[in-house]
Amino acid sequence: MRELTGLVFKSTGSHYTVKTGSEFYLCRIKGKLRIKGIRTTNPISVGDTVHFFPQEEYSEKGLRLGIITKLNERKNYIIRKSVNLSKESHIIASNIDQAFIVATANYPYTPLNFIDRFLVTSEAYNIPSSLIFNKIDLYNDAEMELINEWYGIYHSIGYKCIGTSALTGQGLDELKLAMQGKISVFVGYSGVGKSTIVNKIDPSLNLKTDAISDYHKSGKHTTTFSEMFELSIGGYIIDTPGIRSFGMIDMKNDDVSHYFPEIFRISENCRFNNCTHTHEPGCAVLKAVENGVVAYSRYNNYLSIMNEDEDEKYREAY
Repeated sequence: MRELTGLVFKSTGSHYTVKTGSEFYLCRIKGKLRIKGIRTTNPISVGDTVHFFPQEEYSEKGLRLGIITKLNERKNYIIRKSVNLSKESHIIASNIDQAFIVATANYPYTPLNFIDRFLVTSEAYNIPSSLIFNKIDLYNDAEMELINEWYGIYHSIGYKCIGTSALTGQGLDELKLAMQGKISVFVGYSGVGKSTIVNKIDPSLNLKTDAISDYHKSGKHTTTFSEMFELSIGGYIIDTPGIRSFGMIDMKNDDVSHYFPEIFRISENCRFNNCTHTHEPGCAVLKAVENGVVAYSRYNNYLSIMNEDEDEKYREAY
């Protein structure tokens, strides 16, 4: 059998659905792959390009089996802490063209700490990111005021922001245009409407969705593993489980400000080149926070990350 190259569409931890051409294979790994970089609980992730040898046998679902022998180098990836091993990382998806953070002001509430930690992660791993403020048809005046405040913060920094409603269709055409021809990943808390939005963009996918828990006001987990889907409009979407934490591997305190674009830009005017923007005289960032040029929420989350030790950088972002 000759070796083939394919794209990983689904990972369940032990088996991987790989597509090459128009055909899908159910593959497993041969032995232990040598993978450069971070230590992770999953050697292969959705979005990876792999080499594999097809087998003669077929799975119970009719997919031809295969053996993965090599992983191509990744251009980027998103990680979170492992569910069971706090010092291990789990790769959510790799080789991403863009990420969309789906956030809600209620049903459930998305903390800005979650948004900022993801944006720092995406900046560190060179993943262009945008924000989707979903369920805007459900909000009262106070909640819409909050959404407008969030929009002002992140739009002023340079992040693309889209207000969406799966019910009314608001913002979906703009989102669809942004996704065409690209590999996109949706991240966010369970219940924010990731799968519902994708179903509206491409109804043929029919991704599983679930209602919000009335008791907890949070979503029920409907996606167990990340999975890639091909869009009829062109491009791919990676649907992820509801995520509450992101890992920041090898991120030193000196680097954190580099991943807050507005802080990094303003830091050029600080008196000291090694300014930490916490207490130094002549700090342009502290002055910008005082004057409202840098949002206090962003600065507070910058301090939160700066004050964490290495283990805490894996903690859940509530």
